[in-house]
Amino acid sequence: MLYFSHPACLDHDPAPVMPGHPERPERLRAIEGALAERDWLGAERREAPLASEAELELAHSAEHVRGIRELCARGGGAIDPDTYAVEASWEAARRASGGAGAMVRALLAGEDGIGFCGTRPAGHHAERERAMGFCLFDNVAIAAELAIRELGAQRVLIVDWDVHHGNGTAEIFRQRADVLVASIHQGGIFPGSGAREDTGSGPGEGFSINLPVPSGSTEELWLELLDEVILPAGREFEPSLMLVSAGFDAHHADPLASCALETSSFGRMATLVRDFAAEINAPLGAVLEGGYDVDALAECVVATLEAWSD
Repeated sequence: MLYFSHPACLDHDPAPVMPGHPERPERLRAIEGALAERDWLGAERREAPLASEAELELAHSAEHVRGIRELCARGGGAIDPDTYAVEASWEAARRASGGAGAMVRALLAGEDGIGFCGTRPAGHHAERERAMGFCLFDNVAIAAELAIRELGAQRVLIVDWDVHHGNGTAEIFRQRADVLVASIHQGGIFPGSGAREDTGSGPGEGFSINLPVPSGSTEELWLELLDEVILPAGREFEPSLMLVSAGFDAHHADPLASCALETSSFGRMATLVRDFAAEINAPLGAVLEGGYDVDALAECVVATLEAWSD
């Protein structure tokens, strides 16, 4: 198992712009402290490189990339009421996207079968032309595009188990038949997208799976949807690569949503996707998304990586 990270991801700090913001460096410190106590679960640690602007433009417009670079060069500021950048966010965001890219390069080169990116800021809300939902660049979308355009992957399956719908990833691949985007998320909360009847459009019709769940939903429903809806669709899709937008904010302790998963629930979901990836002989990579109770977040990441280190 490979683990990609970089200290620069800690420097993306909302405190100067938005005091009390839930997406704070302590999230990553808690994760890496818990992993260090367990000798990193045997993972090989690698430094997340800087994504080039050309790599960022695999999923975003040049104007969007330039806008984030220039905002950070001016010292940063609020992009919307939830999303911020500081001067150091330019490097942090490039490390997050670069880590995802380096992960898929290593996986598709056969260096390992499983990878995880412990980086921030997260990415799945960032649209082609817009930063939002704490996200500047869509890391998992950049990784998927890199895999297809440059690394020989024919099809990529993206499973998003963050409690919030990954609207950015969904929109970037809305009209694509070579990327299947499947999401379980709480309905009726931010960002308000991801209705079950939304299955993509144009050439991508049928290649988006949206599974909104109600407030208070538990492991039983999440595992059922993953095992009985998403993975059978993935089996038919026959992906060359499987990626997970790994948010942990469906945990019952999370302050930004109201689902009721336990720490062990993420271990069980991780086991399902690990076994599925092994069955179809595809590498498996994950990028960190949400999770805002730092203790629960760290525990859930450990549970996930324990399942993948067996």
